[in-house]
Amino acid sequence: MLTYQHLKAMPKIDLHRHFEGSLRLETLLEIARQHDLDVPKSNIEALRPLVQVTNDPPNARTFLAKFEVLRMFYRSPEIIRRLAYEIVEDAAEDNVHYLELRFSPQALSRYQGFPLADVTDWVIDAVHQASRDYGMQVRLIITLVRHDPVEQAKKVAEIAFARHNDGIVGLDLAGDEVNHSSLPYAPLFQEARRQGMGITIHAGEWTGAESVRVAVEQLGATRIGHGVNIVTDSEVVQLVRRENVALELCLTSNMQTGSVSQINRHPVRDFLQMDVPVTLNTDDPTVSNIVLTDEYFIAMHHIGLEYRDLRRMTLTAIQSAFLDDREKQKLQRYFERLLPTPESLAVFGE
Repeated sequence: MLTYQHLKAMPKIDLHRHFEGSLRLETLLEIARQHDLDVPKSNIEALRPLVQVTNDPPNARTFLAKFEVLRMFYRSPEIIRRLAYEIVEDAAEDNVHYLELRFSPQALSRYQGFPLADVTDWVIDAVHQASRDYGMQVRLIITLVRHDPVEQAKKVAEIAFARHNDGIVGLDLAGDEVNHSSLPYAPLFQEARRQGMGITIHAGEWTGAESVRVAVEQLGATRIGHGVNIVTDSEVVQLVRRENVALELCLTSNMQTGSVSQINRHPVRDFLQMDVPVTLNTDDPTVSNIVLTDEYFIAMHHIGLEYRDLRRMTLTAIQSAFLDDREKQKLQRYFERLLPTPESLAVFGE
């Protein structure tokens, strides 16, 4: 068993991290005071329950409600740039060496009415600067939202397509999976695939396995955000295996949204045994009050995974990353140097 400090020293990959759920509480409090936002401003602990899961019952709507509050904080271009930079800085501090950060320009622009293209460029610029400063590889994914109008999603997708060569490597679909089908967005994702972009779809998190089937067969997904509920349908399990579609698992988030009832019942171990491609990610570090090291610790100490499983999921993440073959091969060699085989494991950080 590796200790928490060993796991923190272990180089990591995060393929599923949302900008809007990864903001420092200290920075949020500072913004709230500077702009006199209608939230508690006395201290971090007063603000925390509004933007972070504390004693909330496991529930998807309660989880999503945190983002409605977080959208109040995007008050200026300087703030958005600062938040983007700090997200990369925090990931680097947790020894994340490769990050795919997803963000929703419409969420960042909603309160102040910023142009969607401008918001996107602010994030790109700040992330590029942070990745240079911390020697870390970062790629960006733009998220469309199921419960937003399709016409708005088209505008956002066009912005993503135009910036494909500037670090926008994929398109995502998130939001209310229960009440909003992904099918109206299928043409946008089919076009994204024609443009050479990666496709990841939130599915099988709050609904059944059928949403994963639709995401793979109709939207062309090569990765699925969460997907824990495919365990209810063996045909979808076989589909995911056959098409080599990677699941972006987020242990703490899956508990907090009620997607999984108990942590020791999380299907990650079953997926590994069934050779379903799986990766381990954060989802929303601030909302969930975790970093990726915490997810590794939970996987090992509460679910019973071993170092060989963590290493396997990291290498799966490389093969599932939205990179070209040359970049994947380079990243693979890099991580294989840093991650010893289980047989030759020397404890990290010692």
